[in-house]
Amino acid sequence: MAKITLDNLAHSYNPNPASEADFALKELNHVWADGEAYALLGSSGCGKSTLLNIISGLLMPSQGRILFDDVDVTQASTADRNIAQVFQFPVVYDTMTVRDNLAFPLKNRGASASYIAQRVQQIGAMIGMEAELDMRARGLTADAKQKISLGRGMVREDVNALLFDEPLTVIDPHMKWELRTQLKSLHHEFGHTMIYVTHDQTEALTFADKVVVMYDGRVVQIGTPEELFEKPQHTFVGYFIGSPGMNVIPAKVEQNIATVHGASVPLAQSYDGLNGKVELGVRPEFVSLTEGEGLPVKVRRVEDVGRHKIVRAELFGNDINIVEAEGTSISPDMNRVTFDPQKVNVYVNDWLKEGEAA
Repeated sequence: MAKITLDNLAHSYNPNPASEADFALKELNHVWADGEAYALLGSSGCGKSTLLNIISGLLMPSQGRILFDDVDVTQASTADRNIAQVFQFPVVYDTMTVRDNLAFPLKNRGASASYIAQRVQQIGAMIGMEAELDMRARGLTADAKQKISLGRGMVREDVNALLFDEPLTVIDPHMKWELRTQLKSLHHEFGHTMIYVTHDQTEALTFADKVVVMYDGRVVQIGTPEELFEKPQHTFVGYFIGSPGMNVIPAKVEQNIATVHGASVPLAQSYDGLNGKVELGVRPEFVSLTEGEGLPVKVRRVEDVGRHKIVRAELFGNDINIVEAEGTSISPDMNRVTFDPQKVNVYVNDWLKEGEAA
């Protein structure tokens, strides 16, 4: 296991970057704790895999350093970093049996035959392939091969870090839940430092101790699932986390009152001198559809998803989503919305602004 430090780290695929826009990975300065499970979450092209490949040693950064337990490994090879990496698509030795594929990293490290046999059996059970251990990998399905890749990544107990690059893409949905549970169990049992790249918020939130949300080559927030939900530090985090995501509403804010198209919205905090693009951020769960008070909305449709109802509406020409309890009766007269003042966040130029107690 290792503490991982990203020191002044940045990367550009352009050999002569002239501006920040030329960097696929913009400057990062973070310390990731030894033994924690992190998920790198963001949309395609945001820099997740670039960062993972720099950590693993497959890519040399344009600037900055990578440190494992305060030792500079920026110039070290992948092998010397003592990490295991699992890629998006399966990488297996087709002519070997499943057992030999899983044993390969341990044999390369000179582990004893008895330990290899015990560990391979344990990992085979973890990935649900005990019955296939003596089958050749050739001819197995893509998801079976990816389970072998996952198992081979997890078979060593002495690695500094386990890195996963969207490893469940080819796994069937039922098995995804099972393997995520097994990865979480492995983390609790052995305390490996784990970094898991995904664009799927469910995977990230159910796997990780801390979620690292990336947007446009930059880390915009690192936090627990609760922190990302309650206090998104950037409007992208609010939009990307949650289903539906956070409502973002243009507004003017003075003291503890926001004004939206001339209508007042009370806030729990007070703000002074906000300049730039000012917006309110409020989760659909904290918006209520009413008959007599609040901002006027036009309800477009109501979606009953079983656990609750999602109301799709229009607020002064902008989309707004409202989550109501499953048993709520929604009448045609319910054409206004109110917000829970304690749950309204204020953003300036997309970044969260903290106010003072009102």
